[in-house]
Amino acid sequence: MSESIKWAILGTSFISGVMADAIKAQGQSTIYGVAGRNTTTLAEFATQYQIPHKFTDFDALINNPEVDVIYIALPNHLHHEYVVKAANAGKAILCEKSLSVDMTKTAKSLDAVKQSKVFFLEGLMYLAHPFMQQLSKTLATGVIGEVKSIRGQYCAAISQFVNPASLGALFNLGCYPASLMQLVMQQKFGTEQSQQYHIEATGRRGQDGNICESTAIVSYSNGVQCHLHTAEDYGLHAGFTILGSLGSIEFTSNPWLPESQDNHFTVRLYEQQAELVNVEAKGNGFYYQVEAVLNAIETKQYTVPRPLVQLSDSVDIMQMLTTWHKAALESRTANHTTER
Repeated sequence: MSESIKWAILGTSFISGVMADAIKAQGQSTIYGVAGRNTTTLAEFATQYQIPHKFTDFDALINNPEVDVIYIALPNHLHHEYVVKAANAGKAILCEKSLSVDMTKTAKSLDAVKQSKVFFLEGLMYLAHPFMQQLSKTLATGVIGEVKSIRGQYCAAISQFVNPASLGALFNLGCYPASLMQLVMQQKFGTEQSQQYHIEATGRRGQDGNICESTAIVSYSNGVQCHLHTAEDYGLHAGFTILGSLGSIEFTSNPWLPESQDNHFTVRLYEQQAELVNVEAKGNGFYYQVEAVLNAIETKQYTVPRPLVQLSDSVDIMQMLTTWHKAALESRTANHTTER
């Protein structure tokens, strides 16, 4: 793989630093430049990650001929604007999740990607890790029978860091269990069936007026019953369980932040001893996300294989999140703002 592939990072947030670490750890590409609004923070970030070029003009970095890949690490509500700019500049694009905050912006983003025929990936990085490849392999064996129910959760105390315009917990955290539910349903029942569901939800508003906690009941037309929960203003808890007709798969480590070691889930046939499935890897999810992007660019592919998301999967996930968000906003519990 060629070290000539050069990245541009838009934004100097925490996640930008995590990706910079991953690019350096993966070691087969380089970071050309970083763009930020705050000159002090920008200088500190460039120094910390040894990035040679700093930009306060985002467009100048996007259009720089030295740059091959644009990594968009800005708040959710800005993603679509910079996806369009990067696509129009003919650059490969890795855009942080969630792709946007509504379906209009989602369509605008992906229309630009299709028209420009550039590589695009939404950064649900956990799906790049061998942990999720192992889950798909285990599901494919049929060991737990027909999928009957799914329960997914992600809570993390991040409310003090999020941008209010990014619309809260569902788009910052709920996208993780929602995207894995979408993958499981698609794998086991096909794309058409994975799109046929009804969502009922409760919601609690935070101090910024956004939904900071929500529970969703997702009922698929084939009878599969799912429960999703997310919260952004207390605790750290991650979980995902799949119940089948013969047994269950339950994650016993954090499915959303897989590392090089200690990634495991259990497979249990009902009323029998659980089998522990442990997955070791070269690095974390961000490491493998970098690797997936580089492999696609080297082989001149416009997307990456499942379990990472295709363009159509990004649309399906955003449709699910926006439907969940609407149901949460309309719930009676969302009329009251509470403190934690």
